[in-house]
Amino acid sequence: MRGAKSAKWVAGAAIIALAATACGGGKDDAKDSGSAKGAVDPNGIFSIEVGEPQNPLQPANTMESNGSIVTDAIFSQLVDYDPSGKLVMVNAESVDTTDSKLWTVKLKAGWKFHDGTPVTAESYVKAWNWAANITNAQTNASWFSDIKGYADVHPDGDGAKPKADAMSGLKVVDDTTFTIELNSALPYFSYKLGYTVFSPLPESFYADPKAAGEKPVGNGAYKFVSWDHKKQIKVVRNDDYQGPDKAKNGGVIFKNYTTLETAYEDLKSGNVDVLRQLAPKDLPVYKADLGDRAVDKAYSAIQTLGVAFYSPTFKGIDPKVIQGLSMAIDRNTITKTVLQGTREPATGWVAKGVLGYQDNVAGDVTTYNPTKAKALIKEGGGVPKNKIFIQFNADGGHKEWVEAVCNSITQATGVQCAGDSKTDFQADLNARDAKEVKSFYRSGWVLDYPVNANFISDLFKTGAAGNQGGFSNPELDKQIKAADSAASLDESVKAYQQIEKELVDYMPTIPLWYYKVNAGYSEKVQNVQYAQDGDPVLTGVEVKK
Repeated sequence: MRGAKSAKWVAGAAIIALAATACGGGKDDAKDSGSAKGAVDPNGIFSIEVGEPQNPLQPANTMESNGSIVTDAIFSQLVDYDPSGKLVMVNAESVDTTDSKLWTVKLKAGWKFHDGTPVTAESYVKAWNWAANITNAQTNASWFSDIKGYADVHPDGDGAKPKADAMSGLKVVDDTTFTIELNSALPYFSYKLGYTVFSPLPESFYADPKAAGEKPVGNGAYKFVSWDHKKQIKVVRNDDYQGPDKAKNGGVIFKNYTTLETAYEDLKSGNVDVLRQLAPKDLPVYKADLGDRAVDKAYSAIQTLGVAFYSPTFKGIDPKVIQGLSMAIDRNTITKTVLQGTREPATGWVAKGVLGYQDNVAGDVTTYNPTKAKALIKEGGGVPKNKIFIQFNADGGHKEWVEAVCNSITQATGVQCAGDSKTDFQADLNARDAKEVKSFYRSGWVLDYPVNANFISDLFKTGAAGNQGGFSNPELDKQIKAADSAASLDESVKAYQQIEKELVDYMPTIPLWYYKVNAGYSEKVQNVQYAQDGDPVLTGVEVKK
């Protein structure tokens, strides 16, 4: 399990693999990942490569892979998924509804936070109300917008003040029961509850939320120990953990790296144990270097070029221009050469392995065709100043493919293209948040829950937390609302499939390729599996004696 993880932007270019939940292989059924089995030290500590988290470690304030892998270790949610995509209860005993609008959650008894205080219905309701309140400026606040009364705690408009302290749709029934009333029926709402934003918080959090983000107290499989900024974060096993995924090791050290190349050299020399990703330059050699400790698997994430619709380049742009730029990208050649066959060209906006995935839904817009590319750009009125930029984080191994994409566009259309490098993923995300992107930004999105809505509503709906490019279309918003109000999960998935077919007319982003995990691990560890969200399943890693 542990596949829900958190909604997040993916940091790296060459990333990580499938093996844990929802519609993919799970850690319960995945084959062992190589490496000779050895005697296990149940208290052994292992290390993993990460970057510096963008924000304090608050569950509702993390939307990137460097922070989310840590918060997912420290916090557990109400539900998770098994390898077939079926919901599995974690902190919840049950999540029930008769109309998809009013949901009743019953908690398992005996769960405690790491400070020893009980996890109650109030722990969830108070946490969600705090996270949704506009005053607290949480990155993922919009994830609560389905709940009745959200608009009162998070009104629209710059400088808006909350009209209430709590969402009217949340009610505590007793210590282990609470209800959630939504604005309208949402058949896949229970799937969303596996996302980290819906974590509970202990009472101690509210005394100083900022300090709590530096030293988080959760309810998960690992307890926080320390955070030495830009160096490492340490967590240890929670021996009182009540969940199904108890740690088979003593803890984890999240080691900070500024380049993937350095992390790989450290892996080979035994100075770090688990990698999440490799730089393009190491892809040709890592399988020979690591043997059966090399990882090469698919997972549910997609790389796209995000469009900054607020920028001078793309403000008010005709979608035909973006269609043309998309057709100017030779995905087949770039994935085979620069990315060494570790990616598969994308033909739509929804990642593989989730409910509602469709092949070739974008039609010829994702097929390389220089002649048509030039014609479409001309029909759409051209690119302002005939120049575009692709923003990327320099610590993620993106430089090579960004240059290849730019060269492809320029050679095919004559539009000048250049990379806009940011020092690290944190700087890249901060530039997006500040709306400083010049035209395109590299966007990697990994599933939060295994439903196609996660790759459409959570990225393209007006005001959605993941909608960093400022895309907005009233007609698409209406279709999303209708899909969310479908009578059943199947009908909702089908409605989103139709919406995806129409995205080609809007071009909210340019699909590039589907991710795979290309990584590896040291001789010190075994049973290293990767979840459907691409992260290593930390609790399953065994440290050899």
